[in-house]
Amino acid sequence: MPPQISIIIPVVNEAAQLAGSLQPLQALRDCCQLIVADGGSDDGSPAVAAAWVDKVLHGPRGRAKQMNAGAFEADADILLFLHADTRLPADAVISIVDAVVQGYRWGRFDVRFDSSRPVFKLIAFMMNWRSRLTGIATGDQALFVTRRAFAAAGGFPDIALMEDIGLSARLKKLGWPCCLHAKVVTSARRWQRYGVLNTVLLMWRLRLAYFFGADPNRLAAQYYRKS
Repeated sequence: MPPQISIIIPVVNEAAQLAGSLQPLQALRDCCQLIVADGGSDDGSPAVAAAWVDKVLHGPRGRAKQMNAGAFEADADILLFLHADTRLPADAVISIVDAVVQGYRWGRFDVRFDSSRPVFKLIAFMMNWRSRLTGIATGDQALFVTRRAFAAAGGFPDIALMEDIGLSARLKKLGWPCCLHAKVVTSARRWQRYGVLNTVLLMWRLRLAYFFGADPNRLAAQYYRKS
């Protein structure tokens, strides 16, 4: 029996936390296929992943490239793109399948951070409501999509940054997303490392520049220089 959902996890040098990220997904392996799409890690990430997933793919670095490669190798009719530092809610599979049965072609979860600081609750609230108002999903929100809709949209645009926004814009032409209230939990490590205000301002600036047509390669250079 084919899996209901193929969960595609792009990674680059995540060996230190990868086992901890993949272990909670083991309970889903009776109905889900787990795929790690590695982008040229040099820390042994593929070897760590091999013990926990159904497929490990090797390819060039670039989140869009990695996720598109994972989608190509997936066996299920529903694709779920999950960041390595994001954890699904307990009822994720049921929620996604129900959304598709109701006629949605794609969707995402609400998000919260793994920090109890009030500022992160505010940021998550703003992210979730902005997504509801615009119909745009970010990678942190665990975007899911039917294989047919993914193909019709042409997959993730092959750009160095904002690939999640690019795909959302394509998918919106096929229908509005299902915005699930169930929450995925994502890491606040980047925000904590570089400061909440600095990170917020950086992301706003990059998104605005992308909206006005800036080159994603140039934006990626700015983003990863801060990483």
